[in-house]
Amino acid sequence: MHRRQFLKLSTAAVATSTLPGCDTGPEKFPVMLAPGFTDSGFGPESTAEEVTQELDLTGKNVLVTGCNSGLGYETMRVLALRGAHVIGTGRTVEKATNACASVTGNTTPVVLELTDFESILNCANDVLKLGIPLDALICNAGIAGQQEKQIVHGIEKAFLVNYLGHFLLVNKIISAVEASKQGRIVHVSSTAAYTRPSAAGIRFDSLGESNGGVEYDPWEYYGQSKLANALFSLKLANKYQGTSVTSNALHPGFVRTNIARDADWSTKAMFNVLGLFIAKNVGEGAATTCYAASHPNMANVTGQFLYDSNVVTIGGTHHLENNALADRLWEYSENLLGEYLG
Repeated sequence: MHRRQFLKLSTAAVATSTLPGCDTGPEKFPVMLAPGFTDSGFGPESTAEEVTQELDLTGKNVLVTGCNSGLGYETMRVLALRGAHVIGTGRTVEKATNACASVTGNTTPVVLELTDFESILNCANDVLKLGIPLDALICNAGIAGQQEKQIVHGIEKAFLVNYLGHFLLVNKIISAVEASKQGRIVHVSSTAAYTRPSAAGIRFDSLGESNGGVEYDPWEYYGQSKLANALFSLKLANKYQGTSVTSNALHPGFVRTNIARDADWSTKAMFNVLGLFIAKNVGEGAATTCYAASHPNMANVTGQFLYDSNVVTIGGTHHLENNALADRLWEYSENLLGEYLG
């Protein structure tokens, strides 16, 4: 076993501690290389093109949700550039088609609206009709910073879009991942998964109309949705242990994208101003996703959390490795989606 080593934390990780939804500082949640893993040689300034530089992904099939902007677009662009066939999802036909047509390589646009269960089922059917194995399934699409609690299908919107919609999609197309020689499921989570949730991790009593007796905090809800991503990954890793399917979650870094488009003006201002000086660009932000989805170092690695293209452990008190909570979340999700899961 290799000795634990501290990763170099970028200036952004410290400076963004004052931003809602961002890290609260390396002292409280130190980031360390996971036991048994060596430094990948990549870091916070590595780009998606750099971490895939030597790779030929010809013959690989990858699905990326939210391909029309931000990290999803860059992830699709780079993986297609390396030869992969990328299935890119967008909320409308126009968004998916335009995004896929604008990159070099082999792409297929598919419509996916994560607030619409029927759209998710249609997307799953469209993907399965292609009759191809999925070498990587990247759950990337997400939202953050709603000023007021929004309920869709009886569920808080951030939880629905960031987690529950992906839960349904993954379960409906998992057979395509199983058909791959080595299928990877990649969940774009966040430091918010361990810095922003309540002490309970996920307050199940707050996911519907009720706030569970606590004032609505959009960044707590964002945090628990991102924790749900990580717990979903953990549960899948346990479920498919010893098979060709792997599942890992990651923090992409503080990236100036449009994810906070629904936030209040002060949060937007902080994102925009600080983002000019300390944020990763989209190439750097998509690096860890591309690394997890395609790099040979990640073959057969499962149940891990990645940060700056390295497999890490996070110090402090959090729920990233809480198997009991992952089991409860899975059961809760199955009960919510029963008829749609079939």
